Amino acid sequence: MRIHESIDRNGPFLSLEFFPPKEKEKWPQFFKVVEQLKQLSPLFASVTYGAGGSTSKNTLAIASKIRNDYGIETMPHLTCVGSKRKDITTFLNACTDAGIENILALRGDYPEGKSYDPNTMDFRYAEDLVRFIKGTHPGMTVAVAGYPGAHPESSSIRNDIMFLKNKIDAGSEFVVTQLFFDNRYYFDMVERLRAMGVTAPIIPGVLPIQSLQSVRRILSLSGASIPGDLYLELEAAQEKGGAAAVREMGIAFAARQIRELLNGGAPGVHLYTLNKADMCLDIWNRVQAG
Repeated sequence: MRIHESIDRNGPFLSLEFFPPKEKEKWPQFFKVVEQLKQLSPLFASVTYGAGGSTSKNTLAIASKIRNDYGIETMPHLTCVGSKRKDITTFLNACTDAGIENILALRGDYPEGKSYDPNTMDFRYAEDLVRFIKGTHPGMTVAVAGYPGAHPESSSIRNDIMFLKNKIDAGSEFVVTQLFFDNRYYFDMVERLRAMGVTAPIIPGVLPIQSLQSVRRILSLSGASIPGDLYLELEAAQEKGGAAAVREMGIAFAARQIRELLNGGAPGVHLYTLNKADMCLDIWNRVQAG
């Protein structure tokens, strides 16, 4: 199933993101999580791909199993920075052989300890990867990532929106956003893109807050921001009730965020599962309870 063809037909939907365990002995527990979350009837599931393709074999194997054994359409991530055309082609061919018709095209982060000369790279930007996929595998649906608060390397939100439009113009069919904690950033992004003539679906990505430590790490790595009031409330929860209170606040906030996004017209929500079934089930039950 090509995901973009089913988005409009399914109304407000839920999709999920999984990250593949590197160790094979952890796979059985991982697939128990997939089995539990299957009951949410996700429209699709994305599967992450390590920097420089470090987990590419796991990504493809797990995406194939989720699709074939659990009946959930999958969209493997594919990063291109530091990759050669032949390696990307090999991965895309393997996806086609496995019946996978959807790819999330990303630039990706540079692997630690490696450096590259931009002038000799086959792919410098996600836009390059989108054009390559559409040129070599035209039947593949290609999604791209968007940053509601701007990419940390971008000089401005305006420039970042232009780069995103370039990726869409290169052939991508829809956008999945990176995490954000203020829904105004998402709606502003959509408004700006629509004003530029972009009609592709923009799916907001929601990451549940699990701890203050995880929030601090996420903010430092992603360049995302968090409303000051929310951060102060999380700190107060930590002082009064410890880690459990922070986690409860994070789950409640994610449920409110999702409801506001769907009520505001988002076509669906992409939930970053953190491979935690109980958390995702709790959040979605609260969303449905209103």
